[in-house]
Amino acid sequence: MRNPLKRLLALLFSFALIAAACGSDATDAVDGVTDAAEDVADDAMEEGEGAVDEAMEEGDEAMDDEAMDDEAMDAMSDHSLAEHCPATVIIQLDWNPEAEHGAMYEMIGDDYTIDAENFVVSGSLVSGGEDTGVDIEIRTGGPAIGFQQVTAQMYQDTDIHFGYISTDEAIENYNDLPTTSFVAPLEKNPQIIMWDPATYPEAETIADLPEETIIRYFGGASYIPFLLDQGIVTDAQLDDTYDGQPSVFVAEQGAIAQQGFASAEPYVYENEVPEWGKPVAYQLIHDTGFEIYAAAIGARSGDFEELTPCIAAITPVIQQAQVDYVNSPAGTNELIIEAVEAYDNGWVYSAAVADFSVEAQLSNGLVGNGPDATLGNFDLARVQSVIDIVGAEMTPEDLVTNEFIDDSIGL
Repeated sequence: MRNPLKRLLALLFSFALIAAACGSDATDAVDGVTDAAEDVADDAMEEGEGAVDEAMEEGDEAMDDEAMDDEAMDAMSDHSLAEHCPATVIIQLDWNPEAEHGAMYEMIGDDYTIDAENFVVSGSLVSGGEDTGVDIEIRTGGPAIGFQQVTAQMYQDTDIHFGYISTDEAIENYNDLPTTSFVAPLEKNPQIIMWDPATYPEAETIADLPEETIIRYFGGASYIPFLLDQGIVTDAQLDDTYDGQPSVFVAEQGAIAQQGFASAEPYVYENEVPEWGKPVAYQLIHDTGFEIYAAAIGARSGDFEELTPCIAAITPVIQQAQVDYVNSPAGTNELIIEAVEAYDNGWVYSAAVADFSVEAQLSNGLVGNGPDATLGNFDLARVQSVIDIVGAEMTPEDLVTNEFIDDSIGL
């Protein structure tokens, strides 16, 4: 672009030389060109102002573009929960540390600490390895809370934000201790009834077991009334004295059946109970038609609105944590085993069981997508079926929500 300021300076310099050489005779010449110089100056000012305006506009656009780029980058890389969640998110588990809780432990950063006295693991809450700006505290269930339901513990200790709440437990406590679940890391309930395939070679399901076969289970199991109602078992078969130990099953030499987890007992009995040391057969309780969500994450219904910003932000974090865990469980399993050993409360859980658990969770569909391509969402028709089985008066929306699920996250 031509520069009028340079033209003006060149002209004035030339006229100065002429005036110096010619004296007063050059005055008229200088005066003659004054108007021309002023015209050039005016042009320079106009063009200069235009250039400045143009530069300012281009600068503003560049700044806007940069701001938009920064905003887009933040949206792509922002793992922050700090604006949405409490400084420490407290989650109550339903049992001792195990691979079925993998998604929760997956969210704990490398700066974790283990409080063996209080059965707590805490640290930075991470997502995809990135710090979210808040901490997480994972509290152990089972013996650590006197074997009571997570729902009851959440209402006793209102510092707890979220907890593991099974569908049947939510129905049972709906009137007095209502909860709303917002994500389900496990698609199927891991509970099974298992038996000796050598003793009962023709049994493929629980219903195939002979009527004289005793079935040991934990007292209060909600699926038992369903199995009775469906004619899958009889009253004479039931024994609610199971305490989690293998001694009676081993002593009976395969004559009885027993409760267990598809993601634990089949490996444990074959590899870690030398008195047994052989495979077991089993059927998932889920496959009998009692299709609860056994490990849904929920909050007290009365606190749900206040916690909604956090729930909205953390739901996809939990979904992704479950995906990340089953795809690469080694590091998180090390933390789970370290916590078990530190707690030293009688719970025995080996690294081999944890590894088997992840494989079994995937092969049995315990972890998987819902009725679509999404992990962690609820099938409302399935929830309604459990409500109908129990004979309760409520809707699925009273118990669960898919509002905050990220449909793009799945296996």
